[in-house]
Parts: sequence; structure tokens; C-alpha cells
Amino acid sequence: MTAQPQVSPTPWSLSGTYLEACNCDAICPCRRIDGSGGGRSTYGECTGSLSWRIERGMIGDLDVGGLCVVMVIWYSDDQPRSPWNWVLHLDERAVENQRRALEDVYTGRLGGTALEQFPWAFKPSNLLEVVSSRIEIDHTPGGGWFRAGRAVTVRVRESFQHPGAVSCVIPGHHQAGREVVAELLEADDQHFRFSFTGRCGYEAAFAYAGP
Repeated sequence: MTAQPQVSPTPWSLSGTYLEACNCDAICPCRRIDGSGGGRSTYGECTGSLSWRIERGMIGDLDVGGLCVVMVIWYSDDQPRSPWNWVLHLDERAVENQRRALEDVYTGRLGGTALEQFPWAFKPSNLLEVVSSRIEIDHTPGGGWFRAGRAVTVRVRESFQHPGAVSCVIPGHHQAGREVVAELLEADDQHFRFSFTGRCGYEAAFAYAGP
């Protein structure tokens, strides 16, 4: 398990677009609908992938705008506090200090929004690997997709029609996003191997900052 992160005073802010998919049925039970929370994962455990396209971003004096981040994750509802096992994929276009800075944000070491909205940062978790990957992202609403090398691919089939306001903790419950249905959610590397069709996804804008 990773220890709780030691928060650095380095100022940072990131904003852009977000897309995720997991093995739950839509609407994912971890969402809030009109402000009301859900419950356990559809199948008792969650495995999936999350993606961020950073449109504007500064970490200290480093400009990380235009870079992308992807995670692949798994956790079980039946383990105490459901710790996340996760692999962090960082954009191969980032130079070394940008990669280190992004890792510091996404692990929660720089504090701020991450310690309120990233479950893998504010709970016990197991970071399996940090990988420099060729990340490709298209966050077109209702039809987006992303991939990180050959490790993970997500493609959205359609929006999930629902009259309520749906929100997710990672981009933030303060704003509604859109539930979608994933045509494909597939991972294949030394840590994760799974393939699902017709499962849930979620898209939204994000804006994070700290400390």
C-alpha cells in the first residue's frame, strides 16, 4: 500500500477534458444522480481506465498544457476501504521534469484537489507502475475514444439517456457531466488483462488546483 502523500507547497493548476470507462453497468453506481449517491460496484469490483486531456496546466513554473494522462485501475468493494491498484500512463511527449511533476499531481503529493477528488490518492492504494506511453485522445462528446500504447483502449458508443444530473467525484460533484456507454474497454499488459463491451463511461470537463 502507498503511504498517504506528503503534501508539497508547489502551486499547480490543470484544466481540460476527462473520459473514463469501467466494467459497471450504466449508470455507474459510484456516480451521484441529482445529488444522491449510489452503492457497490455492479459486479462487486471495478476495473477500468481514466483519461485526461490537459488543455491548460502549470505545475510550479512548468507548462504541461497539451499533455495527456491515462490510468488503468482495479479495486474490490469487499476489501477494507477498497484500495485501488493502478498504473499511471504519462504522455511520452513530456520531458523528464514534466513527467515527474505530473506524477506528483496524480499521486497526490502536491495536495490540493487531488486529495479531495482522487480516490487512489486519499485512500490506501497500490501504484503498480508509472509508464511513459504514446497516448492518443479524442474527447468528442458522446463519441470519444482514447488509448495508451497497446496497454489500454476505450471507445464510446453513445450517450446514455437519463433525465437526471449525473456527477462523478474525479472531475468533481460540483458539476454535472454525461454518462456514456463504452463500445470497447480493453486492457492488456503485465498488470491488467480484460475486455468489455457495452459497459458504463463518463465524460466531463475538469479543473484541479493546489495546494
